Amino acid sequence: MLAWLTDPFQDGFTQRALLEVLVLSLACGPLGVWILLYRQSYAAESMSHGMLPGLVIAALAGAPLVLGAAGGVLLAAGAIALAGRDERLGGDTGVAVAVSALFGLGALLALSPEAPPRLQELLFGDLLGASRGDLAAAGGLALLVAAALALAHRRLSTSAFDRSAARSLGSEPARWELVLLVLLAVATMAAAPALGSLLLVALIVAPGAAALRLAGRLPAALAAAAGLAALAGVAGLLLSFHLGIAAGAGVALCAAALAVAAQLRRA
Repeated sequence: MLAWLTDPFQDGFTQRALLEVLVLSLACGPLGVWILLYRQSYAAESMSHGMLPGLVIAALAGAPLVLGAAGGVLLAAGAIALAGRDERLGGDTGVAVAVSALFGLGALLALSPEAPPRLQELLFGDLLGASRGDLAAAGGLALLVAAALALAHRRLSTSAFDRSAARSLGSEPARWELVLLVLLAVATMAAAPALGSLLLVALIVAPGAAALRLAGRLPAALAAAAGLAALAGVAGLLLSFHLGIAAGAGVALCAAALAVAAQLRRA
């Protein structure tokens, strides 16, 4: 049994993958709790899917994917903000149209005659292919998000649970919603090379949903979300090694399974 658990992590590339997913978990797990408390899960999915054009352009240009993710996130955030202001369509409808258009543009670029190498990596990530540079970039961005969440904990919690009281205490809810979306953008950039534009949202939302279901207090939920995200990462890598499936897909599947199990446990 011990060998079954340790054999997958004997090589350098699996050790880097393990370290990356553990570092991402420190940011993505707690961030997911806040995303759900502020009811921004749709924004998380929209931003991750809408950044595909930036990833494709970076791949075609031979630039680091984290730079493409940054450009894609800025483009997606701008399009989502503009679409959400269109009162004729309604906020959610406008965002859905904008995200669909951006994802379609990314697919169009990806399927052009000069298709980028490793197209699958842009959609589903390449967790096992992480280099030391990828690990450093992801770690730096993830630790930035984790530190910012820790510093903003009191303001975020006040705005999340009592908006009227938050204003009287000098904590403007709309401002902290914006801060949360900025941190979501940074976390999306950090996770994109490892999990791609389609799978990264699972590591953000699913552990947070499970933690909120299992924990009775916010600090416990934040800690549990980080632990559950790490557990999903380790379990996903084990499944990838023993079953021969993609590592990113394994991580996303395990994260979703934990969320479902938490729902069933408290049903």
